[in-house]
Amino acid sequence: GDVIHRMLTATQYVAPLMANFNPSFSRNSTVQYLDNGTVFVVQWDKVYLQGKEDMGSFTFQAALHSTGRIVFGYKEIPVPVLQISATQHPVKAGLSDAFMILNPSPDVPESRRRTIYEYHRVELDTSKITNMSAVEFTPLPTCLQHQSCEMCVTSELTFNCSWCHVLQR
Repeated sequence: GDVIHRMLTATQYVAPLMANFNPSFSRNSTVQYLDNGTVFVVQWDKVYLQGKEDMGSFTFQAALHSTGRIVFGYKEIPVPVLQISATQHPVKAGLSDAFMILNPSPDVPESRRRTIYEYHRVELDTSKITNMSAVEFTPLPTCLQHQSCEMCVTSELTFNCSWCHVLQR
């Protein structure tokens, strides 16, 4: 999006493993990507945790398919993820999405107030992240394509949709 905001980056992510990694620690550490038009892959190869380099290197990747399918692959996870300290940086694995609305501020008419709406989060059980493991996410039907209240509430999707008249979503 056009707006970078600290809270937005905390609520919008695709994170196979978010932690305080230091890719510059070793000449063998790399973060690489590939996009062939069908799948976009990012791989963290032999990366170390900042200040905890003695724990060993991590190798993992995220593959985002054009179909909406997402696969996290874990090749080398030298320690249980639950042992990674979140003091300097959050430790997360999963998906989260949000959007931001700029509303007029009641106090100052010329300014706008940012409101972030986190509407979906999937957190992985980090105890399951181990060497040679993978997690696959497959997309569910969505109601975000509906352009009116009537289309939304009459949708035959299997989850409980409701229309927000304020946001027109």
